[in-house]
Amino acid sequence: MNTILTIEQRNAVLGSMSQLIATKKTAILKANKIDVKTYNGGDLAMHDRLKVDDDKIKGMMLALQQLIADTDPVGKKLFHFTHDNGLKITNKSTPFGTVLIIYESRPDVTVEAAGIAFKAGNKILLKGGKESLNSNLKIVELWHKALEENNISTEWVTYLNYNRTEIQAFLENPSQKVDLIIPRGGEKLIAFVKQNATCPVIVSGRGNNFVYVDAEADINMALKVIINGKTSKISACNAVDKVIINSNLPNKEVFIKNLVKELLKFNVEILGDTELSIFKKVLAYDNEDIWHEEFLDYKIVIGSVNSSEEAIAKINKYGGGHSAVIITKNNETANLFMELVDSAAVYQNASTRFTDGGQFGLGGELAISTDKLHHRGPMGLQHLVTNKWFIYGDGQIR
Repeated sequence: MNTILTIEQRNAVLGSMSQLIATKKTAILKANKIDVKTYNGGDLAMHDRLKVDDDKIKGMMLALQQLIADTDPVGKKLFHFTHDNGLKITNKSTPFGTVLIIYESRPDVTVEAAGIAFKAGNKILLKGGKESLNSNLKIVELWHKALEENNISTEWVTYLNYNRTEIQAFLENPSQKVDLIIPRGGEKLIAFVKQNATCPVIVSGRGNNFVYVDAEADINMALKVIINGKTSKISACNAVDKVIINSNLPNKEVFIKNLVKELLKFNVEILGDTELSIFKKVLAYDNEDIWHEEFLDYKIVIGSVNSSEEAIAKINKYGGGHSAVIITKNNETANLFMELVDSAAVYQNASTRFTDGGQFGLGGELAISTDKLHHRGPMGLQHLVTNKWFIYGDGQIR
């Protein structure tokens, strides 16, 4: 499909889709109710992501309206050079072409991620999880209506209703050209895609985010940031899973007891290293490998370090490369931590829950990349393009 859509056409489709979600809300909720009722897994995070309610419907519509208001990411002049011989050389942003998004359980991704990719001029292939099939098919039906209302081919948005064997075969030998794959989900899904894909993959990786409480931390602030990061949304990849505390923190024992008390209010299971598992209600863990795990559950590990350098080394060894926080009043210590920790987002004195395209001013996000190429961190509209060189001459030869 060698068609280029104007920004007016793309925005018109997004507007139609927003209106259709509003008018067909009952049908979306009905389809989702079937998915929720059918889901029999015990995964709390999966269930939370799967369910669509009025707030999520409003979020879908808002995401589309924000996309319409956002500037066109296609055709931006990134670089210009006039050669001595008169050649005019310009580098401009262009769509990737066809983007395949593979994701688990979240029907809102079928709206928001597809909307971002479409606004950036790309053809969309969607492969959602089997647990959200009814919701996804209903939403894709609305995408097709939105396209038809604007006399645009429904081929711009396609749902791949494939099982695991079929998607593996498609990844290995696509029946159509695929220029980029973005897997959103757990580590097994990401590993599966990377193993089988024959085109570039941007990994929307695991969280396993750390908070380091420095010796010069404000302990009330630390408490507030940790509780927010751990308990406000356990299904989010920007939730906190690990807390490391400097042994030289004044009133360390009081802080740990208060932290345990607050976490228990939310029924968080607390595991600790040998130094911290002596505290009441903190369980000793069996294996150091637990520091690698992303929980997506009411579960946390707390540990002790003797210095900022030790904290940085531990985060770089075990963290998911997503988000890391230092709680400290010392800006010099914070700057060193933020420069040396190898994560997509690094914070001083704030919650990891802000690692999000909307919160970062991107309007929305397709994924949060833990890769370093082609993009790192929340991936918004402006990042879902590649670039192309346009060279204008009048017969120059070399």
